[in-house]
Amino acid sequence: MELTFLGGARTVTGSRFLLRTGRASVLVDCGMFQGNPNEVIRNRVPLGFEPAELDAVVLTHAHLDHCGLLPLLGRLGFRGRIAATAATAELTRIVLLDSARLQEEFARRESRRERRDPDWAVADDRLERQAFDAALAEFGPGPDDPEAVLRAQPPVVEPDLDAPLYTESDAVAILPRFLAIPYGAEREVAPGVHVTLLDAGHILGSAIVVVRVEGGPGERPLRVVFSGDLGRPGTPIIRDPTPVDEADVVVVESTYGGREHEPADAAVRALADTVREVARARGALLIPAFSIGRTQEVVWHLDRLLEQGAIPHIPLYLDSPMASHASDIYRRHADMYDDETARLLREQDTPLDYPAQRVTRDLAASLAISRAQRPYAVVASNGMLTGGRSVAHARDLVDDPDATILFVGYQGEGTLGRHLIDGATTARIGGATMLVRATVRAIDGFSAHSDEPELLAWLANFIRGRRPGDPGVPSRVFLVHGDPPAQEALAPKVAALGLDVAIPRWHEVVTL
Repeated sequence: MELTFLGGARTVTGSRFLLRTGRASVLVDCGMFQGNPNEVIRNRVPLGFEPAELDAVVLTHAHLDHCGLLPLLGRLGFRGRIAATAATAELTRIVLLDSARLQEEFARRESRRERRDPDWAVADDRLERQAFDAALAEFGPGPDDPEAVLRAQPPVVEPDLDAPLYTESDAVAILPRFLAIPYGAEREVAPGVHVTLLDAGHILGSAIVVVRVEGGPGERPLRVVFSGDLGRPGTPIIRDPTPVDEADVVVVESTYGGREHEPADAAVRALADTVREVARARGALLIPAFSIGRTQEVVWHLDRLLEQGAIPHIPLYLDSPMASHASDIYRRHADMYDDETARLLREQDTPLDYPAQRVTRDLAASLAISRAQRPYAVVASNGMLTGGRSVAHARDLVDDPDATILFVGYQGEGTLGRHLIDGATTARIGGATMLVRATVRAIDGFSAHSDEPELLAWLANFIRGRRPGDPGVPSRVFLVHGDPPAQEALAPKVAALGLDVAIPRWHEVVTL
């Protein structure tokens, strides 16, 4: 039995883990690499398996870095089922359709620019080719089993680096393959491979995946637990991450290794302070936020603060069609809410809506926001300023001393968001270099990821009251979905719990 780390290895993006049992092949997540160009180019590298030979996919949640390559998988021959919660299936639909449309539009823009500027096209192709060759070179032999690592790679096909990874029709074609599984119900998704989904508390429908693999005659089953993205205890709207206390192998995220989030009440106070300051200055507030999860949480807090009289009522623009669709899906799955949000609903409150919020439906309405009477606030996707409508707002506001850009989530290396919160004095947006005159702030207390103490507390459930080697105590813990500094900070603390910890590299194959 082998586990191959095809993504999310020493990086926070592209989560993809292949479990081969001898009887079946199951992929846990099928994420797209996002962030800087050196990460994005990895989407063009061979998948590491033949999609037609894959029995099933199990999806932890609907963020693009966990589901974004599913249409490519289908186009290349996958014909199995995709197991996920019903909410994840619904959210994934809007994510994939949006991703496909953006890719097709980007390809059209690239083609137009190449026709206008052939010299730029040659230089751009050269840089893309260099990045692709560098990514492909990372397929080198692994430390344990060089033959296994090389065996995992199909022949390299010369890619068209400017073509969409998939089209909207590819995205539509993969949607019927979803199989909805409720939390806590075990299902056999492939021969001898049984899956149970538990609430991960990250976004609506997010799941911890517990895989039980049947053993041979006289052998006990093997239990592999994939944490997915673990949320924070006390996050509004959704429930806390589910404790798990038995596994043979654990694959756990490590996004915030080495870091502790500010307390949630401090984050809410910082949000209130920012809104009050923007109102006093009659300025503009931009909150870049991911469409699924973060946008709903920010609106929830703004609504509570307004209800409590902690902030003045300033116009709020929700400038993300995807976020609007996602909020509709959130409203349809009230059975997944935590106790506080369920109570608000019973009291006829509207916790997912800010009074008189203005939802933009088209590009013209989005562009008109910059001419709106101030003060105002706009929540727009995406959260790292790597694309979407938030980038256009940043272009309008970054050199405005009366504007504030407030980040409320993780900013990946090489992104415009990270560039700004690191104190940049200039920013290049839309081909133009601009001075940064706006106030730039970051609040990490709204993170949808567990911080280091919370990750360690979740892992401690596997060892509590037992010793290494006891039944139910993992023989190995693999740290994934984290940048190297975060993983290097977390690893010795996991080891201090008494657990054997490893940090796999990209395309490393491990025998279980």
